[in-house]
Amino acid sequence: MHAWFRGTPAPRVLAHRGFVPPGSEGVVENTFAAIAAAHAAGAIYVESDCHVTADGVVVLFHDSDLRRVAGDPRQIAHVRHAELAEIMSARGGLVTAADAFDAFPTVRFNLDVKAQNAALPLGRLVARYADRTLLTSFSDARRTLALEAARAAGGMPATSGGQETVARTLAAVATGSRALVARVLRGVDALQIPERAGRLRVVTPRLLRAAHSAGVEIHVWTVNDLSDMDRLLALGVDGIVSDRTDLALAAVRRAKR
Repeated sequence: MHAWFRGTPAPRVLAHRGFVPPGSEGVVENTFAAIAAAHAAGAIYVESDCHVTADGVVVLFHDSDLRRVAGDPRQIAHVRHAELAEIMSARGGLVTAADAFDAFPTVRFNLDVKAQNAALPLGRLVARYADRTLLTSFSDARRTLALEAARAAGGMPATSGGQETVARTLAAVATGSRALVARVLRGVDALQIPERAGRLRVVTPRLLRAAHSAGVEIHVWTVNDLSDMDRLLALGVDGIVSDRTDLALAAVRRAKR
């Protein structure tokens, strides 16, 4: 078991982009204030996303541009770190990937490589924090690039499979071959997936059994309804990715009784 998982038995709560408590003003996701709120609520795991600024700084940011968060159409890749920090100063505070690890030494980060140009610098950066890092991406190519960069720099982060890995896993599960599932999931520590993709039910007892037999956890995103949390935890999922860190932590406490 990778160190990212050790000492914190499942089911786990992954604070989705940190935690913005209901009624909060002037705070947005993926900021210093949001991570601090998740930590204060009791979250050990924080999920976030990574882009790179115009001057090469890896920052925690979901969108490729500032339109939704700040009403600014510019791409993150076209804004320098200092200017981005100024823009975000009234919105909870910009967090670089390096800042996140240094400012929150007990938090374990689930980092999604959102941009191709973030893969190499992020991988190199997290090598020294590999025991507290799980790298993921919808793109298995980006994820692999970041992992290889981390390993070349001497670190071995945990990892969650991308969309191609998830699709191949579902196909392998459909064959009923545990050996095939294990082969597809070799080198993967978790699958982070939605409960459904359109009409397709992704999270099923059969998938859970197959993944667990291969030593892989199933984390479900993004679950904000309390009844959905309770149902998924009863089904046996290993983690809940949620905007409502407070509700998810309470649901896990009930599930562990």
